[in-house]
Amino acid sequence: MSGDLVTLSLCGDVMLGRGVDQILPHPGDPQLRESYIRDARGYVELAEAANGPIPRPVDFGWPWGDAAAVLDTAAPDVRVINLETGVTQADSYAPDKGIHYRMAPANLPCLASVRPDVCVLANNHVLDFGRPGLAETLDQLAAARLRTAGAGLDSARAWRPALVPVGGGRRVVILAIGMPSSGIPPHWAATADRSGVALVERPTAAAAADVAGRLRRAARPGDVTVVSVHWGSNWGYQVSPEDVGFAHALVDGGVDLVHGHSSHHPRPVEVYRGRLVLYGCGDLIDDYEGIEGYERYRDDLRPLYLATVEGATGRLRSLRVHPLHARRMRLWHASAEDRAWLLAVLDRISRPFGTRVRSLPDSSLGCFTTRP
Repeated sequence: MSGDLVTLSLCGDVMLGRGVDQILPHPGDPQLRESYIRDARGYVELAEAANGPIPRPVDFGWPWGDAAAVLDTAAPDVRVINLETGVTQADSYAPDKGIHYRMAPANLPCLASVRPDVCVLANNHVLDFGRPGLAETLDQLAAARLRTAGAGLDSARAWRPALVPVGGGRRVVILAIGMPSSGIPPHWAATADRSGVALVERPTAAAAADVAGRLRRAARPGDVTVVSVHWGSNWGYQVSPEDVGFAHALVDGGVDLVHGHSSHHPRPVEVYRGRLVLYGCGDLIDDYEGIEGYERYRDDLRPLYLATVEGATGRLRSLRVHPLHARRMRLWHASAEDRAWLLAVLDRISRPFGTRVRSLPDSSLGCFTTRP
């Protein structure tokens, strides 16, 4: 923490399973139960056909590529990711899912290599291998001393915020939730006697008041409060009025930052009452190279967000977006042409929310509000 300022690194989905798991030093069982591909190594072949050969096995840091250097240079106080992959060897495939993500526990050093402070688990893949898979995931992450939020062995633990000290007696308090709009089955909700995720059924004002109230009770004066929410569809720039209202109600209830994810590409950025709302961060790591059908969204461009907020007030001081490019299942600095494309899109879709985007001298993108 620099003085009264706290910097958080934020990103969307980190999917280290399936094809990514297969290129790491300890690949798990490649069998899949998908209609599209039945062997996870098929996703590696698609990526190689699109962008060239991938050395196998790669080292644990390979998937992060240049993102690791960005993080090391920026040295954020808190690193938050949405981990959309079970860490398990369980074969208890969720029967109501068409796609299942898991990484071999022996490959967990890949995740640990970038030192995340909080792994958000309230998403639509954490129970892909049932409650046995979730239990093993929680055990593996705990053994690696990685904090989690948004899933647990019962509702009390699923809804428990993660607390990250940032110096000066202050903390960043992160509560993670998921919504059915992202594909989370309703029966994945944690209950008093059943494991699962912290599920919010609908983005209502009452639900936002409940979430904000939980954070207020967990926070101390001077803490920065964050709601990390998995919501919405995979594709498209539109944000529903209900989701906008939910985000605004969270801020009205005292939340300092709303970290949204689920979409495979970025969605609008808003600064509401001085607080940052990211409606969708886009994927950071996955095995989607070579899959056709949504090229117009350029989901190969992966933004990494660095938000600096005032510790005393929670107000946003600055937001920088570092554009990265996924190629050969690794993240590389985006080219000048790709940075310009992402800038134009983010500026266009965020402008209705009072946010503009500009290029910065260090090749990152800066976001600033046009509203008081």
